[in-house]
Amino acid sequence: MEKTNDKIIIKDLCVFAKHGVFKEEKIMGQKFLVSVELEVNTRKAGVSDNIELSVNYADVCEVIEGFMKEYTFNLIEAAAENLALVLFANFEQLKGVKITIKKPWAPIGMDVDYVAVSIERRWHRAYIALGSNMGDKLLYLENAVGSIKNDVNCKILKISDIILTEPYGPVEQDDFLNGCIMIDTLYTPHELLRFLQKLENDANRKRDVHWGPRTLDLDILLYDDLVLCDDELVIPHPEMHKRAFVLEPLKQIAPDAVHPLLHQRIRDMVQ
Repeated sequence: MEKTNDKIIIKDLCVFAKHGVFKEEKIMGQKFLVSVELEVNTRKAGVSDNIELSVNYADVCEVIEGFMKEYTFNLIEAAAENLALVLFANFEQLKGVKITIKKPWAPIGMDVDYVAVSIERRWHRAYIALGSNMGDKLLYLENAVGSIKNDVNCKILKISDIILTEPYGPVEQDDFLNGCIMIDTLYTPHELLRFLQKLENDANRKRDVHWGPRTLDLDILLYDDLVLCDDELVIPHPEMHKRAFVLEPLKQIAPDAVHPLLHQRIRDMVQ
């Protein structure tokens, strides 16, 4: 995803709300100071002087105040996390956000200016490979895409055509349906992995045979320009450059995406 250094900053918006672990905090309420830095490209708005091309900070303040007053959380950590989701849902231009929630009247029995939580969240561009070769293959793929689309932490940007491919590996099995999707996600790589694994499990995916038949296969191919290797996850996907059934649909939706290790565009890798 394209990054920008442009920001709209709102500092110390004062809201009286009812967040806290103690019963008195939930009943009586207290003052909170909310600051946000909105990562948004202001170039078009700045050149045109048109507010419709930017994020209206008055609207942002209204959303923050409404959220802080409507919901109750034990922790300001939870308030900040959920506020980020609300801001992303309400303002499509938003690429990233930094949120700081200060609690000046924190009940800690000592003289302190305030306690605060500060988080930064942003959209990340990821590419997911889809596959199925058991049962109603197309339905499994459609259900997976629908579940990703309905998750507040994901936005589906492009979906490739679904192609019929021969199975990969030594196990004799039925042909696959394969495709790829481009998404923006708020999930970290490992959170995204666990989310996709849950969708596989919901589709009764079995992992008894390596390279064996499966109802649903969801693989993270690329995540921004990240290079990651640990016991759980490898990004870029270590086999993607060898597999035409991955590269062909990926080329359809992202021909100029670059493999961060091979430094090749997808269109060139296909050739």
